[in-house]
Amino acid sequence: MPYPTIINFCPTGMVPTRDHSPFVPLSPSEIIEEVHEAFDLGITLVHLHARDETGAPTPSQKVYSTIIEGVRKHCPGLLICASTSGRTHPSFEDRSAVIELRPDLCSLTLGSLNFLHEASLNPPDMIMALAEKMSQYGVHPELECFDMGMIHFGKHLIKKGLLTGPFYWNLLFGNTAGWQVSLTEMGIAANELMGDEHLFAFAGIGKDQLTANAIAIAKGWGVRVGLEDNLWWDAAKTRKADNLSLLRRIHSLMEIHDRPLMTSSSMGKLGFYNAQHIPAGI
Repeated sequence: MPYPTIINFCPTGMVPTRDHSPFVPLSPSEIIEEVHEAFDLGITLVHLHARDETGAPTPSQKVYSTIIEGVRKHCPGLLICASTSGRTHPSFEDRSAVIELRPDLCSLTLGSLNFLHEASLNPPDMIMALAEKMSQYGVHPELECFDMGMIHFGKHLIKKGLLTGPFYWNLLFGNTAGWQVSLTEMGIAANELMGDEHLFAFAGIGKDQLTANAIAIAKGWGVRVGLEDNLWWDAAKTRKADNLSLLRRIHSLMEIHDRPLMTSSSMGKLGFYNAQHIPAGI
């Protein structure tokens, strides 16, 4: 059953730098301003990564705190997700530090995977430790999957009671060592998550972002969009994208398919706000 379209806005990520694109927001003030503009256009939640003064990824609580506080100030009620990626800072202490700031959600990648030039290591004990700490701080997991094995492991954790619903999943397509953007693979993945407790969004990496987003919108599912996953407006790579142009294109596709936006408050009422930061009136 289609539901209002979740837009998960991912403006920065771990990888892009100004050498890759002049449009990547890096400083807290740049990230806050882009999220504010996206909030005014219409998004459901934001997926945040922090960078230090050199532009490198950082797990710093101080930097994350500045970003989260700024987003809460300028985007009242917006669901906030923070990254617990271990690609550059693999220790549990570093990865889990942001959880203590009590965002509404934190990312939880449900397995290890290879990217084209590096690996992202997420052993079972790390996944379970992060999930346990999220539970302790009232933070909801944003379940990230790059292949079917990750969905199966997530369902294993649900069966064991280590994850409790409702559930929000990011399904990422186009990584060389994971799911590809094909109707068969996308359909199988979506079919595994049909049910009232499960919400999910399709993401496409690089040239596959538009295709993955377009299929999701046509089917009435959610999308993940932004420069974290894709720096280009077109598959031929003739024009660099910026976050707001990518977001406006999503809204155009939603209008074509008559899909309304799922607001933060609507998703929050399903149980995705951190209990300590539920906006007034929710």
